[in-house]
Amino acid sequence: MAGMTDLRERAEELLQTLAGEGARLREDQWTAIHALVAERRRALVVQRTGWGKSAVYFLATALLREQGAGPTVIVSPLLALMRNQIDAATRAGIVAVTVNSANLDEWEQTYADIAAGEVDVLLVSPERLNNPDFRDRVLPSLTASAGMLVVDEAHCVSDWGHDFRPDYRRLRNLIAELPAGIPVLATTATANDRVVTDVTEQLGLQSGQPLVLRGSLDRSSLRLAVVDIKSPAERLGWLASRLDALPGAGIVYTLTVQAAEEVAEFLRSRGFAVRAYTGKTEAEERLDAEGDLLANRVKALVATSALGMGFDKPDLGFVVHLGAPSSPVAYYQQIGRAGRALDRAEVILLPGQEDREIWAYFASLAFPPEPLVRQTLAALSDHPISTASLETRVDLSRTRLEMLLKVLDSDGAAKRVKGGWIGTGAEWVYDAERHQRIAAARKAEQQAMLDYQSTAECRLVFLRRQLDDQDSTPCGRCDVCSGAVWSADVSAEVAAAAAEQLQEPGVEIAPRKMWPSGMKELGVPLSGRLKAGELAEPGRAVGRLSDIGWGTRLRELLAGPDQPVPADLLDAVVRVLKGWNWAERPVGVVGIGSRTRPGQLEHLARRIAEIGRLPLLGTIEPVGERPARAENSAQRLAAVWPALGPAPAVEGPILLVDDVVDSGWTMTVAARALREAGASAVLPLALAQAG
Repeated sequence: MAGMTDLRERAEELLQTLAGEGARLREDQWTAIHALVAERRRALVVQRTGWGKSAVYFLATALLREQGAGPTVIVSPLLALMRNQIDAATRAGIVAVTVNSANLDEWEQTYADIAAGEVDVLLVSPERLNNPDFRDRVLPSLTASAGMLVVDEAHCVSDWGHDFRPDYRRLRNLIAELPAGIPVLATTATANDRVVTDVTEQLGLQSGQPLVLRGSLDRSSLRLAVVDIKSPAERLGWLASRLDALPGAGIVYTLTVQAAEEVAEFLRSRGFAVRAYTGKTEAEERLDAEGDLLANRVKALVATSALGMGFDKPDLGFVVHLGAPSSPVAYYQQIGRAGRALDRAEVILLPGQEDREIWAYFASLAFPPEPLVRQTLAALSDHPISTASLETRVDLSRTRLEMLLKVLDSDGAAKRVKGGWIGTGAEWVYDAERHQRIAAARKAEQQAMLDYQSTAECRLVFLRRQLDDQDSTPCGRCDVCSGAVWSADVSAEVAAAAAEQLQEPGVEIAPRKMWPSGMKELGVPLSGRLKAGELAEPGRAVGRLSDIGWGTRLRELLAGPDQPVPADLLDAVVRVLKGWNWAERPVGVVGIGSRTRPGQLEHLARRIAEIGRLPLLGTIEPVGERPARAENSAQRLAAVWPALGPAPAVEGPILLVDDVVDSGWTMTVAARALREAGASAVLPLALAQAG
């Protein structure tokens, strides 16, 4: 008991250097620290955002280091999270470093400092664990000498998170290789019973009677509400009308990158200091945007889920969702950013009718069916092959193929090496039952989000039950409990301004400039860079299928029957043409034929020619049987290459018209044919751009 008392007193001293004078450990924090330091056990801590999970592993690290243990290895998913963790460690007097793609020039010194025992904490991403150089050069000695392993945001290990970070799966093997007596801590803020069980199994934490600590998910500061507004323009207008009334600075979440950029642009036009933050935002710009929000220099960041785990602003005043995430787990993860150190924070959901289509798109990126997995395994040998070359042999998009390869790697059937991927020859079993279970679970989670929007019970109780927190005490704060409902009324002027921006047609279609690698294997005699005389010019489309404004209208048209293009879309095409500052006016129109909507495409090309008083010079018609739908770039080009008929003889700049530009290869091949047939320039024009 004396030893326990001394250990706790020392932990409390260290805590005060981290959190300030007077700080005291929560009982569950002490329970976890004692299990890790005194008993060298394995533990899973599931506690709400802001509870102090990082304090557990930093204090345990300090205590273990004082006992002579090696450095702690923290597997962390995001650079933003690593930056916050390093800052917190420094406050506690802990030397923390990271190895990531943003600090290449520091790697050698970091490795030397680790070898010299001068590093207390090394933070790495799960992907780094399978970087060939790090895996072969650093990881063996690090595994042998580590004092503790921490898996942060451990829900990414579970079924729920495989598509997000499949490299988390390999942690099971890493943990199995740790010497006896090395404590392991997994932490997360969002896990229901299913995820807890799955994380425990996936990480191999069952051995040694792991400690599982789960706390209440209640957050006394959160005021949850749902505002049902049908129109995207009205939702955006509502946000612009209410943003000033929301407390402090906060986050506006959207479901897509395009939506985040559109919303941020409109709010800026209304005089608000906001910035967009997405997976496409450069790392340096992300850091700058985070700093602006932390310092309250902006009213909000308009963000995708790229801003989530690890971002720590205790006084974040609000979280608004324009569009519902696909699961209560994801939703709670994001709203948990708000109100950690406040008495009141507003959490508002504005669901959209298009949410289900977006959920369906992301669901389509799930684990591939068995035939495609077997095809991938068959394409691997003991000679390294690049992901790009694999695309010519396996029809999977780059994202899905990379995810599959990582899963096969973590399961021992494939291995990443310098130069690409090799097969190991190890037997691999396709777990169809598990993938069916994942799909069913996701459907149930989506239905739960729909039910949340219309529930007549306390919203916090609803969310907590979805996360298997059985406390059914009403919060007394949400719109259902309090009756304090946000009005759905929108200023006509602001709604009109939002509609005007969202309905402004015209997005650029960037031309393809490089052929995919390895096309000769698919019987296509193309390679390298397109020649200057083959290139299309930058083109235009009315809008993207993912746009808040034109997206829904375009999706409806393209999902419908073969019919003439409606007047509103023809008007939009005319507006696009009027605003197109081409170097030389086109002298004629050429259409691209269609097997599914020939009447619509013929009508579109003809009307453009009539409106522009240009000759309709012909159509590049599809030939042969309709090719099967392909996923990746190489396979799509291979399908297009033999499927387009000859181009008409032309001269001068030509307007090339199609309905949708998806991969861009139809436009690229057709433009190449027109250039070879005499066109001095080809200007692609489409109703819609996918993505």
